[in-house]
Amino acid sequence: MMRSLLVRGMLAGLIAGVLAFVFAYLFGEPSVNSAIGIEEAGSAAHSHTHDPAAGQGTGEAAQPADEPEEELVPRDIQSTVGLLTGVLVYGVAIGGLFSLAFAFVYGRIGSLRPRLTTALLTAGAFGVVFFVPFLKYPANPPAVGQPGTIGERTELYFGFVAVSLLAGILATVFGRKLADRLGAWRGGLLACAGYVAVMAVVAWLMPVIDEVPPTFPASTLWSFRTASIGTQVTLWLTLGLFFGFFAEKVLKPSQKAVAAAV
Repeated sequence: MMRSLLVRGMLAGLIAGVLAFVFAYLFGEPSVNSAIGIEEAGSAAHSHTHDPAAGQGTGEAAQPADEPEEELVPRDIQSTVGLLTGVLVYGVAIGGLFSLAFAFVYGRIGSLRPRLTTALLTAGAFGVVFFVPFLKYPANPPAVGQPGTIGERTELYFGFVAVSLLAGILATVFGRKLADRLGAWRGGLLACAGYVAVMAVVAWLMPVIDEVPPTFPASTLWSFRTASIGTQVTLWLTLGLFFGFFAEKVLKPSQKAVAAAV
């Protein structure tokens, strides 16, 4: 049964990846193209200020112009095949991990049907893995951020995701114990409040990174970030719907067997 859930989780992740790619391509790529245009315009202006001809007749030493970096992968490949490949790999990986998490929590957070368990797990995973880290370190389009801080920003983001995931697991474990004493409603609320409190403190302690240039268009930044949220919502919602359907089919025979035995 674990193998069946894993295969169906990866299949649900694959379907979710396809739909997330469609959303990202239709709504996310226009803002990415706009940001790339802004970046290229800024690089062209920077190169013009260092044009060797600019120093002629002024007594200034000529400085070599910055040569544009050659693209390893063309932009049309990045926005189509590259984007599709990345989203599909991400979707399949998330689907497999999601199925393992479902197998762990199913039957341990109450006698809920597979679809209801999937719905709760999807909402919790979306908040813990993506939404809460996004509030602290939102996604930025090209032309935002310094190249020298990429490593630091990546480490901080994934570190925050790891803390959020650990806090979410602990909140689930303690919430289940509190539910036995105080009831499911109170135990769940206290667990959620504990998670929010812990993450608020962690977010306050971790450094803030704001490298958005003052001249960067706010509309482009807003469009990119809303498209990022929409892509993740599409992925997780599709994953939850399809995996809930698959899990119901896989676990239905075992439920009938238990009912017959009882």
